[in-house]
Amino acid sequence: MWGFLGRWIFRVFVSLAAAFIAVYAGDWVVYHLRGSPSATVTVSRYLSVPLKGNRVEFDYLGTRPAPCARALFPHEGQDPCWLLRRNPNEWENLSEHGLGGLP
Repeated sequence: MWGFLGRWIFRVFVSLAAAFIAVYAGDWVVYHLRGSPSATVTVSRYLSVPLKGNRVEFDYLGTRPAPCARALFPHEGQDPCWLLRRNPNEWENLSEHGLGGLP
């Protein structure tokens, strides 16, 4: 019984992996055939600052234009434009920069 079920699970896994590779390769080809199109999306920036007593302060840093790739997947170090438009907020954590750790 597990031999038959195991084979089907393996086939489904291999099929999904092959489909993902085919979609990514197609996206890469179309992206480069179109001349690596890019655009900019306005992103709002926020900074989280740790305070005493396990509290956190959130500061608005303004907006900035962020470059993005017009594709389904990230290319050349740029996020896809559809992802940046869907999530237009950029968060930075002050403690990740080594400036946190208040006494």
